[in-house]
Amino acid sequence: MRPRRRDSQRAGSVGQVERSTRYRNLANPFAPVRVFSDDQVENMHLAALGILERQGMRVLSPRGRAVLAGAGATVDEASQMVRLDSGLVTAALASVPAEANLIARNPARSCRVGGPHVVFAPVAGPPSVSDLQRGKRTGTLEDFRDFVRLSQAFDVIHVLGQVVEPQDASVTERHLETTLAQLTLGDKVPHFYCRGDAQLADCFAMLRIGQGIDEATFRAAAHCYSICNTNSPLQLDVPMTDGIIEFAANGQLMIVTPFTLAGAMAPITIAGALTLAHAEALFGITLSQIVRPGAPVMYGSFTSNVDMKSGSPAFGTPEYAKA
Repeated sequence: MRPRRRDSQRAGSVGQVERSTRYRNLANPFAPVRVFSDDQVENMHLAALGILERQGMRVLSPRGRAVLAGAGATVDEASQMVRLDSGLVTAALASVPAEANLIARNPARSCRVGGPHVVFAPVAGPPSVSDLQRGKRTGTLEDFRDFVRLSQAFDVIHVLGQVVEPQDASVTERHLETTLAQLTLGDKVPHFYCRGDAQLADCFAMLRIGQGIDEATFRAAAHCYSICNTNSPLQLDVPMTDGIIEFAANGQLMIVTPFTLAGAMAPITIAGALTLAHAEALFGITLSQIVRPGAPVMYGSFTSNVDMKSGSPAFGTPEYAKA
C-alpha cells in the first residue's frame, strides 16, 4: 500500500511559511578539524617566517616597497624583492584585531567577523553566468544587478559581492556601475575590487554618500570589504599591494587570500603548500598593520591542487578539504 500524501501535498493552496531570520548572525560551535598536530602547525609557521626572512616576496608596487622599507623591511629595488624580519611580522600580528564589525547601511544587516562568527558571502569574479532558460553566456550589467537583488533577498547571505563580471559595461566605468548597483539594490555590506587608487576613491566616496556618513565616520569602522589574491609563488602585484594599503589606511576590511595550487605554484604536499600560503598571507597582513596598526584584516584561505594530467585547478579533492 502506498503511503498517504501529506495534506500539504494535496490539491489546493498551500499556506506560505514565514521564513525565520534567526540565522542572520551565525557562530560556529565546533572546534577546527585537526589535520596537523600543534607541533606541526608551529613548524609550518616558523618555516613561513623563514621564507619571508631569507627569500621574501616580490612587490611590484613602488609605493608598497617604500612603505615596507620605511618600517624596516629589507628592499632590493633591482629585483623588487622585500624581506621581512620575523620580529616585524610578529609585531604586526599582535596589532591585528581578533574581531571586527562590518557596518551596513541597514543596521539590521551589519555583521561581525572573526572568532567563531560565520559570514556567508557570494562568489566574486566569474566572467560568465548561466541559467536554465538562456544557458551559459557572458556576464552583463543586468546579470550583475540580478545577483545583487538575489543576494539582498536571501537572509542567509550576509554581505554583497561581485558575483559576475559585467562585460557590457566600460572598463573605466564598470566600478561605478557595480558600486551603484550594490548601494541602490541592497542595504548589506558591499564588496569592492582593488583596481587602482582612483577607482577605490570613487567607490569609497559613493559609499559615504549612500550611507550619509562623513569621512571620519567611514574610517572609524569597516563599511565594505575586499579580497587580495597574491600572485603565488611569492609575488604581490600593483593593484593588490596598493589595495591593501588603501583599505588599511581607511579602516576597511581586507581579506588576504593567497592563491596557491599544490603541484603548480606551490609544493605538491599539503604541508608545503600551506607553508607557502601562510608566508604570503603573513606578508599581506603585515603590510596592512604597518600602514595602520589595528586595521581590520582577515587571513583568507584558499589552497587546492591541480589535476596532474591537465594542469587545471581541482576542487572537492581530499587535499582541498584538508587544506
